[in-house]
Amino acid sequence: MTSDRIGILFVCHGNICRSPMAEYIMKHIVSSKGISDLFDIASCATSCEEIGNDVYPPARAVLEENGISCGHRAARRFTADDYRHYDNIIVMDRRNLSAIMRMTDGDPDGKVTMMMSELGRDADVADPWYTGSFDITYDILTEACTALLGRLLPTSV
Repeated sequence: MTSDRIGILFVCHGNICRSPMAEYIMKHIVSSKGISDLFDIASCATSCEEIGNDVYPPARAVLEENGISCGHRAARRFTADDYRHYDNIIVMDRRNLSAIMRMTDGDPDGKVTMMMSELGRDADVADPWYTGSFDITYDILTEACTALLGRLLPTSV
């Protein structure tokens, strides 16, 4: 990253459920600790399917139920500039990982990790678009974002 801020980019397939949920959960966590100015947090997709679409309504609803506002946003796709800009690229599942590895020529800078690895698990974050379990996804992402913050800034947790 070009500034003194820690860059975190969350990535999922369409950028309307898991990755924006993680983005807004992480923004909420760092804001509640008064350390937002230390981070540049965003999200994006590996596909073009949902480009321009807002957060999926059930994902938005579970965020709002937990006191997190996400406003209006438009899904976007991962770019080469994202790879250069962000220090930590956190993918939600193995398909996202495979796509990002192709898009980054194998992650030469070692920036890409799986979200569940923050919890010491070799697993995917299930896509609530298919499972319908937005509450479970919210809980998993909250736990993983908290662990990620602990890894990046151990003294802030």
